[in-house]
Amino acid sequence: MPTSRPVSWVAPALYGAVLVAGLMFAAAAGDTRPSPVMTAGFVGLLGMLALLDLMEARHRPGPAGTAGLLLARVALMAGVVALDGSGLARILFVLVPFTAYFAFGGRVAVALGTGGVLALVLWHAVAVPAWWRSAERVSDLLMFAVGVVLAVSMAAVAVDEQRARARLRETTRELAALSAAAERTRLARDIHDSLGHYLTATSIQLEKAAAFRDLDPAVAAQALTAAQGSTRRALQEVRRSVAALRADTTPFSLGTALRDLARHVDGPAVDVEMTGDEQAVDVETLTTLLRTAQEGLTNALRHGSPTRVRLTARLAPHEARLTVADDGGGFHPGGTPDGGYGLVGMRERVHLLGGRVDVDGGAGRGATITVTIPARVTT
Repeated sequence: MPTSRPVSWVAPALYGAVLVAGLMFAAAAGDTRPSPVMTAGFVGLLGMLALLDLMEARHRPGPAGTAGLLLARVALMAGVVALDGSGLARILFVLVPFTAYFAFGGRVAVALGTGGVLALVLWHAVAVPAWWRSAERVSDLLMFAVGVVLAVSMAAVAVDEQRARARLRETTRELAALSAAAERTRLARDIHDSLGHYLTATSIQLEKAAAFRDLDPAVAAQALTAAQGSTRRALQEVRRSVAALRADTTPFSLGTALRDLARHVDGPAVDVEMTGDEQAVDVETLTTLLRTAQEGLTNALRHGSPTRVRLTARLAPHEARLTVADDGGGFHPGGTPDGGYGLVGMRERVHLLGGRVDVDGGAGRGATITVTIPARVTT
Protein backbone atom coordinates (compact mmCIF):
# COMPACT_ATOMS: atom_id res chain seq x y z
CA MET A 1 0.00 0.00 0.00
CA PRO A 2 1.21 3.54 -0.62
CA THR A 3 2.38 5.40 2.47
CA SER A 4 1.64 8.82 1.02
CA ARG A 5 -1.80 10.34 1.04
CA PRO A 6 -2.95 11.14 -2.52
CA VAL A 7 -5.80 13.48 -1.45
CA SER A 8 -3.86 15.44 1.11
CA TRP A 9 -6.34 18.33 1.11
CA VAL A 10 -9.10 16.38 2.94
CA ALA A 11 -7.64 16.57 6.45
CA PRO A 12 -6.77 20.32 6.32
CA ALA A 13 -10.26 21.03 4.97
CA LEU A 14 -11.88 19.26 7.92
CA TYR A 15 -9.53 20.92 10.38
CA GLY A 16 -10.46 24.30 8.96
CA ALA A 17 -14.21 23.58 9.05
CA VAL A 18 -14.02 22.38 12.68
CA LEU A 19 -11.88 25.39 13.63
CA VAL A 20 -14.29 27.90 12.09
CA ALA A 21 -17.35 26.19 13.64
CA GLY A 22 -15.70 26.05 17.07
CA LEU A 23 -14.62 29.69 17.04
CA MET A 24 -18.01 30.86 15.81
CA PHE A 25 -19.70 28.92 18.59
CA ALA A 26 -17.30 30.39 21.15
CA ALA A 27 -18.06 33.91 19.91
CA ALA A 28 -21.86 33.54 19.74
CA ALA A 29 -22.71 31.17 22.60
CA GLY A 30 -23.25 33.86 25.22
CA ASP A 31 -23.26 32.48 28.77
CA THR A 32 -22.55 28.94 27.57
CA ARG A 33 -19.46 29.93 25.65
CA PRO A 34 -16.28 27.99 26.52
CA SER A 35 -13.56 29.65 28.55
CA PRO A 36 -10.58 31.24 26.79
CA VAL A 37 -8.41 28.39 28.08
CA MET A 38 -10.69 25.78 26.50
CA THR A 39 -10.77 27.73 23.23
CA ALA A 40 -6.98 28.02 23.23
CA GLY A 41 -6.66 24.30 23.92
CA PHE A 42 -9.13 23.57 21.14
CA VAL A 43 -7.11 25.62 18.66
CA GLY A 44 -3.82 24.18 19.88
CA LEU A 45 -4.92 20.58 19.53
CA LEU A 46 -6.12 21.24 15.96
CA GLY A 47 -2.71 22.76 15.24
CA MET A 48 -1.01 19.65 16.62
CA LEU A 49 -3.13 17.48 14.32
CA ALA A 50 -2.03 19.55 11.35
CA LEU A 51 1.60 19.29 12.54
CA LEU A 52 1.34 15.48 12.73
CA ASP A 53 0.13 15.39 9.13
CA LEU A 54 3.04 17.57 8.06
CA MET A 55 5.56 15.35 9.87
CA GLU A 56 4.13 12.20 8.29
CA ALA A 57 4.21 13.73 4.81
CA ARG A 58 7.85 14.76 5.17
CA HIS A 59 9.35 11.73 6.91
CA ARG A 60 7.23 8.86 5.53
CA PRO A 61 7.46 6.59 8.63
CA GLY A 62 7.24 2.81 8.49
CA PRO A 63 4.23 0.74 9.60
CA ALA A 64 5.07 1.01 13.30
CA GLY A 65 5.59 4.76 13.10
CA THR A 66 2.38 5.20 11.10
CA ALA A 67 0.43 3.20 13.69
CA GLY A 68 1.88 5.39 16.44
CA LEU A 69 0.89 8.56 14.60
CA LEU A 70 -2.60 7.15 14.08
CA LEU A 71 -3.00 6.56 17.80
CA ALA A 72 -1.71 10.05 18.51
CA ARG A 73 -4.30 11.44 16.10
CA VAL A 74 -7.10 9.58 17.86
CA ALA A 75 -6.00 11.01 21.22
CA LEU A 76 -5.77 14.54 19.84
CA MET A 77 -9.15 14.21 18.13
CA ALA A 78 -10.71 13.08 21.40
CA GLY A 79 -9.27 16.16 23.05
CA VAL A 80 -10.63 18.43 20.31
CA VAL A 81 -14.09 16.85 20.65
CA ALA A 82 -14.00 17.37 24.43
CA LEU A 83 -13.11 21.06 24.05
CA ASP A 84 -15.44 21.81 21.12
CA GLY A 85 -18.78 23.30 22.06
CA SER A 86 -20.24 23.19 18.55
CA GLY A 87 -20.33 19.40 18.34
CA LEU A 88 -18.91 19.37 14.83
CA ALA A 89 -15.51 18.07 15.88
CA ARG A 90 -16.78 14.47 15.95
CA ILE A 91 -16.51 14.48 12.19
CA LEU A 92 -12.70 14.40 12.59
CA PHE A 93 -12.90 10.71 13.48
CA VAL A 94 -13.73 9.87 9.85
CA LEU A 95 -10.08 10.69 9.17
CA VAL A 96 -9.02 7.63 11.16
CA PRO A 97 -10.18 5.00 8.61
CA PHE A 98 -9.36 7.43 5.80
CA THR A 99 -5.73 7.71 6.91
CA ALA A 100 -5.45 4.03 7.77
CA TYR A 101 -6.50 3.04 4.24
CA PHE A 102 -3.33 4.49 2.71
CA ALA A 103 -1.03 2.85 5.24
CA PHE A 104 -2.66 -0.48 6.08
CA GLY A 105 -5.20 -1.23 3.36
CA GLY A 106 -8.93 -1.45 2.95
CA ARG A 107 -9.66 -4.16 5.51
CA VAL A 108 -8.04 -2.24 8.35
CA ALA A 109 -9.79 0.95 7.26
CA VAL A 110 -13.21 -0.72 7.15
CA ALA A 111 -12.59 -2.32 10.54
CA LEU A 112 -11.61 1.02 12.09
CA GLY A 113 -14.56 2.79 10.50
CA THR A 114 -16.98 0.15 11.74
CA GLY A 115 -15.38 0.29 15.17
CA GLY A 116 -15.79 4.05 15.26
CA VAL A 117 -19.50 3.84 14.42
CA LEU A 118 -20.05 1.12 17.03
CA ALA A 119 -18.10 3.14 19.63
CA LEU A 120 -20.35 6.13 18.97
CA VAL A 121 -23.45 3.94 19.33
CA LEU A 122 -22.07 2.53 22.60
CA TRP A 123 -21.33 6.03 23.90
CA HIS A 124 -24.91 7.08 23.15
CA ALA A 125 -26.24 3.97 24.87
CA VAL A 126 -24.24 4.74 28.02
CA ALA A 127 -24.33 8.51 28.16
CA VAL A 128 -27.61 9.47 26.51
CA PRO A 129 -30.73 7.71 27.82
CA ALA A 130 -33.31 6.86 25.13
CA TRP A 131 -31.11 8.45 22.48
CA TRP A 132 -32.88 6.58 19.72
CA ARG A 133 -35.95 8.72 20.37
CA SER A 134 -34.04 11.90 19.58
CA ALA A 135 -34.14 12.76 15.89
CA GLU A 136 -31.06 14.93 16.36
CA ARG A 137 -29.02 12.14 17.96
CA VAL A 138 -30.06 9.59 15.35
CA SER A 139 -29.32 12.08 12.59
CA ASP A 140 -25.85 12.77 14.02
CA LEU A 141 -25.11 9.04 14.19
CA LEU A 142 -26.29 8.43 10.65
CA MET A 143 -24.32 11.37 9.33
CA PHE A 144 -21.19 10.07 11.02
CA ALA A 145 -21.75 6.61 9.51
CA VAL A 146 -22.25 8.18 6.07
CA GLY A 147 -19.06 10.22 6.58
CA VAL A 148 -17.10 7.07 7.37
CA VAL A 149 -18.43 5.36 4.24
CA LEU A 150 -17.59 8.36 2.07
CA ALA A 151 -14.11 8.68 3.59
CA VAL A 152 -13.26 5.02 2.99
CA SER A 153 -14.71 5.19 -0.53
CA MET A 154 -12.69 8.31 -1.33
CA ALA A 155 -9.52 6.65 -0.05
CA ALA A 156 -10.22 3.55 -2.16
CA VAL A 157 -10.74 5.65 -5.28
CA ALA A 158 -7.57 7.65 -4.58
CA VAL A 159 -5.49 4.49 -4.07
CA ASP A 160 -6.88 2.90 -7.24
CA GLU A 161 -6.08 6.06 -9.19
CA GLN A 162 -2.57 6.12 -7.75
CA ARG A 163 -2.03 2.51 -8.76
CA ALA A 164 -3.46 3.18 -12.22
CA ARG A 165 -1.07 6.10 -12.69
CA ALA A 166 1.85 3.91 -11.60
CA ARG A 167 0.79 1.19 -14.05
CA LEU A 168 0.42 3.82 -16.78
CA ARG A 169 3.94 5.12 -16.13
CA GLU A 170 5.31 1.58 -16.22
CA THR A 171 3.39 0.79 -19.39
CA THR A 172 4.66 3.99 -20.96
CA ARG A 173 8.23 3.04 -20.13
CA GLU A 174 7.70 -0.45 -21.56
CA LEU A 175 6.17 0.96 -24.74
CA ALA A 176 9.07 3.35 -25.12
CA ALA A 177 11.51 0.46 -24.73
CA LEU A 178 9.58 -1.66 -27.24
CA SER A 179 9.40 1.23 -29.69
CA ALA A 180 13.14 1.78 -29.40
CA ALA A 181 13.78 -1.94 -29.92
CA ALA A 182 11.46 -2.02 -32.92
CA GLU A 183 13.19 0.99 -34.43
CA ARG A 184 16.61 -0.58 -33.88
CA THR A 185 15.38 -3.76 -35.56
CA ARG A 186 13.98 -1.78 -38.48
CA LEU A 187 17.23 0.13 -38.93
CA ALA A 188 19.20 -3.11 -38.75
CA ARG A 189 17.04 -4.60 -41.50
CA ASP A 190 17.41 -1.51 -43.67
CA ILE A 191 21.17 -1.44 -43.25
CA HIS A 192 21.47 -5.14 -44.00
CA ASP A 193 19.10 -5.21 -46.95
CA SER A 194 20.31 -2.03 -48.67
CA LEU A 195 23.93 -1.36 -47.73
CA GLY A 196 24.63 -5.05 -47.23
CA HIS A 197 23.75 -5.77 -50.85
CA TYR A 198 26.06 -3.13 -52.29
CA LEU A 199 28.89 -3.90 -49.89
CA THR A 200 28.63 -7.59 -50.77
CA ALA A 201 28.82 -6.72 -54.45
CA THR A 202 31.83 -4.48 -53.78
CA SER A 203 33.55 -7.25 -51.83
CA ILE A 204 33.00 -9.76 -54.64
CA GLN A 205 34.36 -7.35 -57.26
CA LEU A 206 37.43 -6.54 -55.17
CA GLU A 207 38.12 -10.25 -54.68
CA LYS A 208 37.77 -10.72 -58.43
CA ALA A 209 40.12 -7.82 -59.12
CA ALA A 210 42.70 -9.26 -56.75
CA ALA A 211 42.42 -12.71 -58.34
CA PHE A 212 42.82 -11.41 -61.93
CA ARG A 213 45.34 -8.65 -61.22
CA ASP A 214 48.22 -10.65 -62.68
CA LEU A 215 46.29 -13.07 -64.90
CA ASP A 216 44.13 -10.58 -66.78
CA PRO A 217 44.61 -6.89 -65.91
CA ALA A 218 41.66 -5.86 -68.10
CA VAL A 219 39.25 -8.08 -66.14
CA ALA A 220 40.73 -6.80 -62.90
CA ALA A 221 40.24 -3.19 -64.01
CA GLN A 222 36.65 -3.95 -64.99
CA ALA A 223 36.04 -5.49 -61.56
CA LEU A 224 37.50 -2.40 -59.86
CA THR A 225 35.22 -0.17 -61.91
CA ALA A 226 32.23 -2.28 -60.89
CA ALA A 227 33.32 -2.10 -57.24
CA GLN A 228 33.52 1.70 -57.49
CA GLY A 229 30.02 1.76 -58.92
CA SER A 230 28.68 -0.39 -56.06
CA THR A 231 30.37 1.91 -53.56
CA ARG A 232 28.76 4.97 -55.12
CA ARG A 233 25.35 3.31 -55.03
CA ALA A 234 25.93 2.37 -51.37
CA LEU A 235 26.63 6.04 -50.63
CA GLN A 236 23.44 7.02 -52.46
CA GLU A 237 21.53 4.49 -50.39
CA VAL A 238 22.93 6.02 -47.21
CA ARG A 239 21.76 9.46 -48.33
CA ARG A 240 18.30 8.13 -49.18
CA SER A 241 18.08 6.45 -45.78
CA VAL A 242 19.03 9.64 -43.98
CA ALA A 243 16.48 11.59 -46.02
CA ALA A 244 13.82 9.03 -45.16
CA LEU A 245 14.57 9.46 -41.45
CA ARG A 246 14.17 13.22 -41.76
CA ALA A 247 10.97 13.28 -43.81
CA ASP A 248 8.06 11.14 -44.97
CA THR A 249 8.75 8.36 -47.44
CA THR A 250 7.96 9.42 -51.00
CA PRO A 251 6.78 7.12 -53.79
CA PHE A 252 9.33 5.57 -56.12
CA SER A 253 9.28 3.31 -59.15
CA LEU A 254 9.79 -0.33 -58.26
CA GLY A 255 10.30 -1.27 -61.90
CA THR A 256 13.03 1.33 -62.38
CA ALA A 257 14.72 0.30 -59.13
CA LEU A 258 14.68 -3.40 -60.07
CA ARG A 259 16.09 -2.73 -63.52
CA ASP A 260 18.78 -0.49 -62.05
CA LEU A 261 19.59 -3.23 -59.56
CA ALA A 262 19.88 -5.81 -62.35
CA ARG A 263 21.95 -3.54 -64.58
CA HIS A 264 24.68 -3.13 -61.97
CA VAL A 265 25.09 -6.80 -61.10
CA ASP A 266 28.40 -8.06 -62.42
CA GLY A 267 28.53 -11.75 -63.26
CA PRO A 268 25.22 -13.53 -63.76
CA ALA A 269 22.60 -12.31 -66.17
CA VAL A 270 19.65 -10.79 -64.33
CA ASP A 271 16.24 -10.73 -66.00
CA VAL A 272 13.48 -8.47 -64.70
CA GLU A 273 9.79 -8.93 -65.33
CA MET A 274 7.10 -6.82 -63.71
CA THR A 275 3.37 -6.63 -64.23
CA GLY A 276 0.67 -4.60 -62.53
CA ASP A 277 0.08 -1.00 -61.44
CA GLU A 278 2.59 0.41 -58.99
CA GLN A 279 0.39 3.41 -58.24
CA ALA A 280 -2.18 1.15 -56.55
CA VAL A 281 0.36 -0.24 -54.06
CA ASP A 282 1.63 1.59 -50.99
CA VAL A 283 5.24 2.70 -50.68
CA GLU A 284 6.03 0.40 -47.75
CA THR A 285 5.03 -2.68 -49.75
CA LEU A 286 7.06 -1.54 -52.77
CA THR A 287 10.07 -0.87 -50.54
CA THR A 288 9.77 -4.34 -48.99
CA LEU A 289 9.70 -5.93 -52.45
CA LEU A 290 12.82 -4.00 -53.43
CA ARG A 291 14.63 -5.06 -50.25
CA THR A 292 13.63 -8.64 -50.98
CA ALA A 293 15.15 -8.40 -54.44
CA GLN A 294 18.37 -6.95 -53.01
CA GLU A 295 18.63 -9.67 -50.38
CA GLY A 296 17.83 -12.41 -52.89
CA LEU A 297 20.51 -11.18 -55.24
CA THR A 298 22.99 -10.86 -52.39
CA ASN A 299 22.37 -14.46 -51.31
CA ALA A 300 22.62 -15.71 -54.88
CA LEU A 301 25.93 -13.93 -55.52
CA ARG A 302 27.43 -14.86 -52.19
CA HIS A 303 26.41 -18.50 -51.94
CA GLY A 304 25.10 -19.80 -55.24
CA SER A 305 27.47 -18.58 -57.99
CA PRO A 306 24.60 -18.57 -60.51
CA THR A 307 24.79 -17.85 -64.23
CA ARG A 308 21.26 -16.39 -64.37
CA VAL A 309 18.90 -14.76 -61.87
CA ARG A 310 15.29 -13.87 -62.56
CA LEU A 311 13.39 -11.11 -60.72
CA THR A 312 9.62 -11.33 -61.17
CA ALA A 313 7.25 -8.81 -59.61
CA ARG A 314 3.47 -9.13 -59.96
CA LEU A 315 1.25 -6.43 -58.53
CA ALA A 316 -2.30 -7.79 -58.50
CA PRO A 317 -5.39 -6.13 -56.98
CA HIS A 318 -5.36 -8.53 -54.04
CA GLU A 319 -1.63 -9.02 -53.42
CA ALA A 320 1.89 -8.05 -54.39
CA ARG A 321 4.40 -10.78 -55.09
CA LEU A 322 8.09 -10.85 -55.90
CA THR A 323 10.16 -13.89 -56.80
CA VAL A 324 13.94 -14.14 -56.93
CA ALA A 325 15.05 -17.37 -58.68
CA ASP A 326 18.59 -18.37 -59.56
CA ASP A 327 20.26 -21.41 -61.12
CA GLY A 328 23.23 -21.46 -58.78
CA GLY A 329 24.45 -24.00 -56.27
CA GLY A 330 21.64 -23.25 -53.83
CA PHE A 331 21.67 -22.65 -50.10
CA HIS A 332 19.90 -24.01 -47.06
CA PRO A 333 16.35 -22.61 -46.82
CA GLY A 334 16.70 -22.03 -43.07
CA GLY A 335 19.42 -19.45 -43.44
CA THR A 336 22.72 -18.62 -45.03
CA PRO A 337 25.79 -20.77 -44.38
CA ASP A 338 27.67 -17.94 -42.67
CA GLY A 339 24.96 -17.37 -40.12
CA GLY A 340 23.79 -14.09 -41.69
CA TYR A 341 20.52 -12.41 -40.88
CA GLY A 342 19.29 -11.78 -44.43
CA LEU A 343 16.39 -14.21 -44.50
CA VAL A 344 15.56 -13.54 -40.86
CA GLY A 345 15.33 -9.81 -41.48
CA MET A 346 13.38 -10.40 -44.68
CA ARG A 347 10.79 -12.50 -42.85
CA GLU A 348 10.49 -9.91 -40.08
CA ARG A 349 9.93 -7.11 -42.59
CA VAL A 350 7.36 -9.07 -44.60
CA HIS A 351 5.48 -10.38 -41.56
CA LEU A 352 4.99 -6.81 -40.34
CA LEU A 353 2.92 -6.24 -43.49
CA GLY A 354 0.94 -9.43 -43.02
CA GLY A 355 2.80 -11.27 -45.77
CA ARG A 356 4.81 -14.45 -46.01
CA VAL A 357 8.18 -15.62 -47.32
CA ASP A 358 8.56 -18.95 -49.09
CA VAL A 359 12.06 -20.33 -49.75
CA ASP A 360 12.74 -23.27 -52.01
CA GLY A 361 16.32 -24.32 -52.46
CA GLY A 362 18.84 -27.04 -52.04
CA ALA A 363 22.36 -27.97 -52.87
CA GLY A 364 22.88 -28.07 -56.62
CA ARG A 365 19.41 -26.94 -57.68
CA GLY A 366 19.45 -23.20 -57.19
CA ALA A 367 17.21 -21.19 -54.90
CA THR A 368 13.86 -19.44 -55.17
CA ILE A 369 12.60 -16.83 -52.73
CA THR A 370 8.98 -15.75 -53.04
CA VAL A 371 7.49 -12.90 -51.03
CA THR A 372 3.72 -12.40 -51.00
CA ILE A 373 2.14 -9.35 -49.36
CA PRO A 374 -1.57 -8.53 -49.25
CA ALA A 375 -1.96 -5.40 -51.35
CA ARG A 376 -3.06 -2.24 -49.56
CA VAL A 377 -4.70 0.17 -51.96
CA THR A 378 -3.55 3.75 -51.63
CA THR A 379 -6.00 6.64 -51.54
